[in-house]
Amino acid sequence: MADADFRPKADLDWRDVSRLVLTSRALDALEEQVLVPEKKVLYQFSARGHDMAQIILGLHLRDGDAACGYYRSRPMLLALGVPLADALGSGMGREGGYSDGRDIGVVFNYPNPGGAHALPMCGGVGAQYAPSAGWAQAITYKAKVLGERDEGAIAVVLGGDASCATGGFWSALTIATTQQLPLLFYIEDNGYGISTTSDYQTPGRDIAANLASFKNLAIWNGDGTEPDEAARLIGEAVAHVRGRKGPALIRLTVPRLEGHSYQDTQTYKSPDQIEAEWARDPLPKLKAFVEQRQLGGMAWDELETRVDHEVEAARAEAEARGVSSPDKVTANVFFEGAHAGVGGQAGLSLDGTTEEARPDGQRINMVTAIRRVLDQELAANPKMCVFGEDVGPKGGVHAVTLGLQDKYGVDRVFDTSLNEEGIVGRAVGMALAGLLPVPEIQFRKYAEPATEQINDCGTMRWRTANRFAAPMVLRVPGGFFKCGDPWHSQTNEVQFVHNPGWKVAVPSNAEDAVGLLRMSLRGHDPVLFFEHRAMLDDSWARRPWPGDDFVVPFGKAKKTREGDRITIVTWGAMVPRCEAAVDGISADVIDLRTLNPWDRDMVLDSVRKTRRCLIVHEDLRTGGFGAEIAAVVADEAFLDLDAPVARVTMPDIPSPHHPKLLDWAVPSVEKIRAEIDRLVGF
Repeated sequence: MADADFRPKADLDWRDVSRLVLTSRALDALEEQVLVPEKKVLYQFSARGHDMAQIILGLHLRDGDAACGYYRSRPMLLALGVPLADALGSGMGREGGYSDGRDIGVVFNYPNPGGAHALPMCGGVGAQYAPSAGWAQAITYKAKVLGERDEGAIAVVLGGDASCATGGFWSALTIATTQQLPLLFYIEDNGYGISTTSDYQTPGRDIAANLASFKNLAIWNGDGTEPDEAARLIGEAVAHVRGRKGPALIRLTVPRLEGHSYQDTQTYKSPDQIEAEWARDPLPKLKAFVEQRQLGGMAWDELETRVDHEVEAARAEAEARGVSSPDKVTANVFFEGAHAGVGGQAGLSLDGTTEEARPDGQRINMVTAIRRVLDQELAANPKMCVFGEDVGPKGGVHAVTLGLQDKYGVDRVFDTSLNEEGIVGRAVGMALAGLLPVPEIQFRKYAEPATEQINDCGTMRWRTANRFAAPMVLRVPGGFFKCGDPWHSQTNEVQFVHNPGWKVAVPSNAEDAVGLLRMSLRGHDPVLFFEHRAMLDDSWARRPWPGDDFVVPFGKAKKTREGDRITIVTWGAMVPRCEAAVDGISADVIDLRTLNPWDRDMVLDSVRKTRRCLIVHEDLRTGGFGAEIAAVVADEAFLDLDAPVARVTMPDIPSPHHPKLLDWAVPSVEKIRAEIDRLVGF
């Protein structure tokens, strides 16, 4: 692109700025004075004081850009062109709008073909940063790897000063500055995090000053209430990022002219503090600025009247909308045939695949099987990338990605900073931008810092009513190996099953690992792909290569033994132990293979045949997934049972380190056989 395209916006339409600021004020006033008291809006956050600078920012954004805001970012949405009836109706929980009544109205999203997208905001403070870094990385990926023309697109993330204390802010800052990503951090500093003053959030109360020596980061710092200054600073910061000069941070001080939310009475502020804040209201400054310069030939009173009419019309349209029918509220948890407006669609087609394994060659271990699938899909799909801690030259701590960076380069197989929130959050943004991210978490326990991003990713399709989706394949090794410990040997796969929107695969052998991984990479939903450490090189888990087109559908279990005396339901590393335990017993051994969805039909059909059910898993007993299976069997096959539904599990303790303690805690062949004998003889 020519340098001129990267220059600060010189033709800012101040009539548009004024109209949008007045609109934002009118919406706030309508909600606070009418809709909240009438209990038509339950969550309300005023943007007074933040509005002018946000609108100037929004008017700088264009097609190819994406911005992710937070609960006080409606002014930016107005600048992007969001319909006023959606802005009001979503806050009222009406059908249509941002979420079809599923999410609170201040948590916006806005697919905007031909303009800048507003990525799905999150309810958690700081959760917006890492996905924005992912979108920025996708911009560079598309230019470097896919060969798309670089049109100067950028990602923008908005946050208050309090959010600069969160891990999400620092993870995104690390990603953006080490990778030189086109990301603009837009920080609105109003001096408060609800009632907590910013000296508890940032030393010196100025994040821009503190980051002055941060490498690879350009910084702008100023007053967000002065029209000319705010426009200049925003224009320069946006131009810097568009010009591919690296990431930037702009901090603008603004007053929060109302409470944190409608319910916040601000009793923690003195009358003098409140008066001083209102003295900095940008609206009178904007009015004086445009009138003194006679910009746009506008008449302020006429503009106010026009805005009032528009907002009142939007209110009538919003209130005329109904409430979404409850029978639709379970839709769009997973992909249902219609793609989201933004995100996903990056996996290869399932055309030509087969559920029939065609074994070929020597038996291979799970490590080799998983690596080979990743290799094949990377070769065939340039939108796919693999990343995580140590996945590059080292090949991962379990050697699964060994050699892939050498083959596909550092843009497609790359190491990350040590920050799981950043790893998964970045993957969310990349998936939204139309890539297929395959992040790795080194051990199951290490996924805990990424919990918020995992949750938000899973609910995205549902809470945006299929407007956005972020499918990825999150690879997580876990479980015991030669020894255990509380940090590397956890399974706790039930936590992911309990997260709406995530599919969960737990292969027990190389063949199933191939089929499930390929199916995951070609699907349209987020998948947690659990790689059990004990099975990665286990001799029992070795299988011949099942074919380049082999897939295993989710929710389709496999019987590894068949019989009629007892049904044993299991998965992962417990499958070979259950097989050994049924020696000499006529039993159905069912390897579930996937836990969400799980094959209820196979389990229930088997139980009705054998009239006994034993569930074996490595996870803790209380609240483990076996409890869900037991409940379903009791609910739907109770009259078919000749014995109680039983479980053999770990006790409710962390995984012990010493092998002797571990062997006692993990379900053994002897313990499983003892319970089989008890149930068969019941």
